[in-house]
Amino acid sequence: MKLTRAALTALAAAATCLAAATPATATVTSATTAAGATAVPPGYQLVTLSNANVPNFQRRTLYCPGSKRVLGGGAEARGNGAILVGSFPTDDGRGWIGIGRQIGYNDVGISVFAICVD
Repeated sequence: MKLTRAALTALAAAATCLAAATPATATVTSATTAAGATAVPPGYQLVTLSNANVPNFQRRTLYCPGSKRVLGGGAEARGNGAILVGSFPTDDGRGWIGIGRQIGYNDVGISVFAICVD
């Protein structure tokens, strides 16, 4: 099955909504539409790196398990005056990176999320 860019964009948006209602690490094996087509790519898995305090501007990197590739992701900066500075895929396309800082403190809480597929 080949997905168009529009379908992948819609899937990533839907997965972001799903992330808010899904436990920390979840695997969705399959979902079907009314027409019976698979609604998610093969091997879809939402992976999270739970919140941890790190020095300002230090990268937190989350990798997809096994040979899976990252389809999308995000990060969250937590704390008073916390700012998310960066949220982007790794150069090899196998994970997601989150970077932040917190005004008036030397560290910041960072969580990272990745949507992984086969």
